[in-house]
Amino acid sequence: MKMPVRLRLLQKLFPTSYVHECCFFSKRHYCRSATKIRIRDALESLNTGSDVRVQGWVRSVRSQKNNLFLHVSDGSSRQPLQVVASADLNSSGLTFGCAVDITGSIEKSPSAQQSVELHAHHINVVGECDPVDFPFKIKDRHSLEYIRQFPHLRCRTNAFSSLLRIRSQATAAVHSYFRDNGYVQIHTPVITSNDCEGAGELFQVEPAGGEHRAHKDDQHFFSVPSYLTVSGQLHLEVMAGAFPAVYTFGPTFRAENSQSRRHLAEFYMVEAEISFTDSLKTIMKIMEDLFKTSTEHLLSHCAEDIALFHKTISPGHQDKVDCMLKRPFHVISYTEAIDILKRSSQNFTFRPQWGCDLQTEHEKLLVKHCGNVPVFVTDYPYNLKPFYARDNQDQPQHTVAAVDLLVPGVGELCGGSLREERLELLRARLARAGLDITYAWYLQLRQFGSVPHGGFGMGFERYLQCVLGIDNIKDTVPFARFSRSCLL
Repeated sequence: MKMPVRLRLLQKLFPTSYVHECCFFSKRHYCRSATKIRIRDALESLNTGSDVRVQGWVRSVRSQKNNLFLHVSDGSSRQPLQVVASADLNSSGLTFGCAVDITGSIEKSPSAQQSVELHAHHINVVGECDPVDFPFKIKDRHSLEYIRQFPHLRCRTNAFSSLLRIRSQATAAVHSYFRDNGYVQIHTPVITSNDCEGAGELFQVEPAGGEHRAHKDDQHFFSVPSYLTVSGQLHLEVMAGAFPAVYTFGPTFRAENSQSRRHLAEFYMVEAEISFTDSLKTIMKIMEDLFKTSTEHLLSHCAEDIALFHKTISPGHQDKVDCMLKRPFHVISYTEAIDILKRSSQNFTFRPQWGCDLQTEHEKLLVKHCGNVPVFVTDYPYNLKPFYARDNQDQPQHTVAAVDLLVPGVGELCGGSLREERLELLRARLARAGLDITYAWYLQLRQFGSVPHGGFGMGFERYLQCVLGIDNIKDTVPFARFSRSCLL
């Protein structure tokens, strides 16, 4: 809708500020009648001359004698919207970082950097920002390490707002993959009474103060020890007794006393369980398809945001991503992996030996050995994997049908296995571990209509590290939780 005739006429005859004072009613009517749109839609608008209203935060301010130039972002687009206004609309509160509400008309831009710009008729500073105290400066390119100090403000930066858009789109890509392939989403519990991984890295859950137990004689609120979940796998196995394919996508927790670049105390896991399969190759194919399909979706829907990371954060990483998408993933056995490591000339901190778990330094060398293409490592030693991994009884060395997916720059991204569906073998292993009573319900799953099945889990933040080339996992999550740090 065009600006009212009276307001346009008065703007020609009198200074802008005078018109604003004398025609408050007309200005208010105009602001209300302008169409409110997101900046992404404004940048894509083909209807030049239309009156719009945008709201966002100022990314840059440049004032000239007669004109004022702003870049404004509302988080909907990597590219900000250029706003051109009369110098009369400038005010002391119009600074880098402030929040604004602007009405004006969309016009063609003479600049090659954008097709349109907003010619402002009115600028209202909704929230002022002191540029002296604001930790981010208009002309500085701040590192991810620097902005990590300000978890309450870092979403205002170009890099982290891009990361959050990518993270949102990656979430949608994961859900889309499973939906398109017939999986049923299961909301597995955050509070659980089992330790799926068996590593004991658990956060126990009890009421603060301990006086709110359900019954005064109970030692625990839930009558049994309960923990924040480390994995939704066992709950997915329950559901795999009624559905051929299920998945979950949610927060998981590990009480690891670690400050490393690839561990968090709270992170998101993508987990899937597939019934009626007795082939580890099936599980590996799903892992590879999920990775490639989700990444291709990201590259097509977040091209500008991903380009920012590949240009400023991890130069040259785009070529590595293209290589991962174009080439098939390698497959080697754990035994082959140990042989490769032993033949290597690299001096390892942890000496590779058959029967010992692979360390990060081992994983990265194996990926490099395979041409920096993701590699599946299969058939791990029996004692390295949890009780549910299927026993490979037909192999000379005692191994299980388990697999890890190793990717460049990160190491382990996914872990999965076929599940032990043979009741007597499972019962014997649980008994040896002293878990047969705790997991009596798990044994019952094998008694009532059990089928061969398997599944895997993928660390979502590590996936973002891999695709974007981010060195530290703490820079892939809005609010990082790790040992000795729980800001906000």
